[in-house]
Parts: sequence; structure tokens; C-alpha cells
Amino acid sequence: MRRLLTLVQRATDATLGDRQADRVVPPTGHTVWLTVLTSAAMAFLAVFALALSLATGRLAERWGESLAQAATIRVSDAGEAGEVQAEAVLQILNMTPGVTTARAIGDDEQAALLEPWLGPDLPLDTLPLPRLIEVATDGNLDAEGLRLRLAAEVPDAVWDDHTRWRAPLVRAADRLRGLGWIALALIAGTLAAMVTLAAQASLAANRQVIRVLRLVGARDAYVARAFTRRFTLRAAAGAAAGAVLGGVAIAFLPAADDAGGFLTGLGFQGAGWLLLPLIPVFAGAVAFLATRRAAFRALAGFE
Repeated sequence: MRRLLTLVQRATDATLGDRQADRVVPPTGHTVWLTVLTSAAMAFLAVFALALSLATGRLAERWGESLAQAATIRVSDAGEAGEVQAEAVLQILNMTPGVTTARAIGDDEQAALLEPWLGPDLPLDTLPLPRLIEVATDGNLDAEGLRLRLAAEVPDAVWDDHTRWRAPLVRAADRLRGLGWIALALIAGTLAAMVTLAAQASLAANRQVIRVLRLVGARDAYVARAFTRRFTLRAAAGAAAGAVLGGVAIAFLPAADDAGGFLTGLGFQGAGWLLLPLIPVFAGAVAFLATRRAAFRALAGFE
């Protein structure tokens, strides 16, 4: 076990620089707080961007699945003939493979559907409302064949599979998910830029120390690893704090609710919470690459 720990420590030192070498990096100062606070803020925002992407992904799947297995048949005739045609439609649906349930929507339900737009005191008996039939399918329904049969046997029946308004909703959810991933990319780029500026400032402030190290035989790779180690650990520590705060904030958001849509379901579910520990790891990787590139570029410009 001790040998294994020694090998791990050596591998870490070879990647990020040994702990003795990073003494050339100032342990305090504005570059420390700039790196830590920027990493914490970016990680906090990344938690919400990730939650938005996952929530909208779940919403798109839920909308697509639920609406793909539901349809409505509208019988335009509102009189007694409409009642007869509605009964004929129900008989056809009961004999149609792929239809799991079919029921006529009552007047009270139609009033509830129209209430948000027309008010609570809706005189349905004076309005020529069509007869509506709600249809649920198992996904194996021959919709085109059913549509043709309805057109032949019940001319006033119109099949509506919600495609006209289902597709825009799913596209909107997919675009929101894409915006979430774009936001994550912008957050990573902002973190890389801020860490680069902090590393460049720290390198410039330690120009004289670096010259002395060169005089005693230190190579640029040795100095670069020292700065890379310090800034990587600072960024990872700040991102860990930001991810924890973001996770706590997400946990206190309202739980998912059908009426609220994704606005009340913005969060992580199940294994999604395991993505939070990856945020500090990702922030450390971004800081490592940004600092290493900035360090070698700055050292190449020193006399």
C-alpha cells in the first residue's frame, strides 16, 4: 500500500509539479482570489446550466412520448346527429387495433378546458361546441388507415394527432437543451480566460524569481509545472465550493409538477447528481491546460 501511494504521489508530481517547486508561486495575493472566486462562480453557474440541459431533455422526451400516444377526434356536428356520429366513432375505435382507450369528453370537461379563455360562467347550451373524443394508443396504431375509415363512415369526424403543436414544443425543448450545453461551453471558456490572466499576472510578478531559478539550472518545464500545479488546485478547490453551493440551491427548488412543466422540474434526478463531482474535475482540467499554455508562452518571452 505504501508503495502504491508513493507511485501515485510521483505520478501527481510529474503531472502537476512537486510541492517544493511550487513555492515559486505566491501563495497569497489577488491572483489567488481571482482564480478561486472565478472558479466557484463558474461552477455555480455550470450547475444550473447542466440542470437546465437535463431538465429540458427529460421534458422533450416526456412531451414526445405522451403526445405521440394521444390523439383527439372532433365531430363537428353539435346537434343530435353529432351524438349519433360520436357513438359511431367510439364503436369504430373499440374495434381498431392499437387503440387502448377511447372516451367522449363531457360538457363539464369542455367547460374546464375553455374556462381560462372564456371565463367560468360559460353557457355551453348556447354554443355549438363540437363533440370531442379522447384517444390513447399503444404506438402501433395505423393512423392513416383509421383516418380513411373515419372519412368514409363518419364524414364529420376529424382526426387530430397533435402533430401541429407537438413538434414545435419538442423542438423548443431541444433548443433549450442545446442552449444549456452552449452555456456550459461559454462557462468553460470564461474560466480558461480568467485563469490564463491570473497565471500571466503571477508569472509577470515573479519574473525576477524565475530568472534566478534559470541561473541555478531550473528548466522552463520545472517552473511551468509549479505554476500549473498551484493554479489547477486553486481552480479545482473553488469549483468544488461552487458546485456544492449550486447543488444545495438546486435541491431547494420546487419538485417536478405537471402543471409547472420544466420550471418546477429544474434539477437532477437519480444518477444525474453524480455529475456534480465531475464539475471540479472538469474545472481543474481546464485550469491545467490554460495555465500550462500560458506559462510556456510567458516563459518563452522572458529574457
